[in-house]
This record gives sequence, C-alpha cells and structure tokens, in this order.
Amino acid sequence: MAMAQPDAIGPVLYSFRRCPYAMRARLAVLASETLCQLREVKLAAKPAEMLTASPKGTVPVLVLPDGQVIDESLDIMRWCLNRNDPENWLARDDAALIATHDGAFKHHLDRYKYPERHGSDPVAHRTAGLAILQGLDDRLSQNAQLCGETRGLADMAIMPFVRQFAQTDRAWFDQQALPHVQRWLQQHLDSALFAQAMIRLKPWQAGDPPILFPTR
Repeated sequence: MAMAQPDAIGPVLYSFRRCPYAMRARLAVLASETLCQLREVKLAAKPAEMLTASPKGTVPVLVLPDGQVIDESLDIMRWCLNRNDPENWLARDDAALIATHDGAFKHHLDRYKYPERHGSDPVAHRTAGLAILQGLDDRLSQNAQLCGETRGLADMAIMPFVRQFAQTDRAWFDQQALPHVQRWLQQHLDSALFAQAMIRLKPWQAGDPPILFPTR
C-alpha cells in the first residue's frame, strides 16, 4: 500500500466507467455507503495525480484521506465493506470462485473480446469461457445468487466480467443454454445499484470541482 497526498474532503476514487475492475469497486462503494470523490479517467490521458498515487496506471485507485493508496479492486471492495456492510456482503464471499473468474475466465474473455490485441482465436476462447460459465450456471441453479439467496461480494466481484463477456456478442450469448446465468446477470443489470454505479461523467482534470459519489 503506497502513500499519496491526502485530500481533506474524503477518499478519492479514480475510475473508468466501463472497466469491470472499476465497476466492482464502485458497486462496493455504493453498498458500503462510502462517500468519496469520483474521478473518471480517460485511459489515453491518465492524470498525473493518479499516476503519482499508483504508478502502475490501472484503475481503480482509491486514495484515502490519510494518503494511503489502495490500487487493487478486490482490496478496495473489502476495505469499503469492512468499514460498513449493511447487506452483509462479506458473509457471501468465495475467494476461490472469484480467483477462477479473475484468472482463467478473464484470460479467455480478453482473448475473445480483443483477438487483434492478443493474436488469438476468439471462437476458441469464447468456447473456453462458456465452459466456465456453464459451471457458474450449475451453481446458480441451486440458489438465486452465488453464495445464497441474496447478493454478496462474490456476485458483485464476478458479475462485471460476465457482463463484458455477454456484451461482446449479446445475440450469441442469449442463445446459449445458460438460463440461470442469464437470469442472474439481467437481474443485476436491471438493479438500482448497478444504475447508480454506471453514472456518466466527463474525464476529470486537475482543478475540477469534486464530484461526490454516491451522488446526493
């Protein structure tokens, strides 16, 4: 955990609206009722303030009022929820399941969605990703959510990546035999929480007035 210049108003969250890692961080910020300054980042022109806080240059980055920096999305989720967890998300965690989707599933997702970037066969990686989702579908056939009947950390950590996989070719995805994953995904996409998390902002620049998130 690095250190950066503290901010008097509260935590600063550098984010990018469509990034699944940033998405899950924003979902935890909302669920934990953590008021922060939201700074939308243009990835082609990352602000110097963010790069000073986290030189690796990826979102999300949370800069705490004491100058501490958290720049891994799951760490941000857990930091927020350890402060306040009104829906008890931490009780519905599954580190191994999240690791599978952050690892193998994300590997195949990237090579399906961006074959030119990776020199990959998108159909082969789509098929491999689908196999992982079939396991998720089996799990969701037993419960409404991944760790029981109500949403929790595992759902919110994994859902943004399933969304990205689905959106790559939505017509194809909707035709697959994934009834429980499709129901689960659509439920979260239709939720008020997700709508709040997907707020549209202009890219932040130094000197801009603070944008408080959640908005009030």
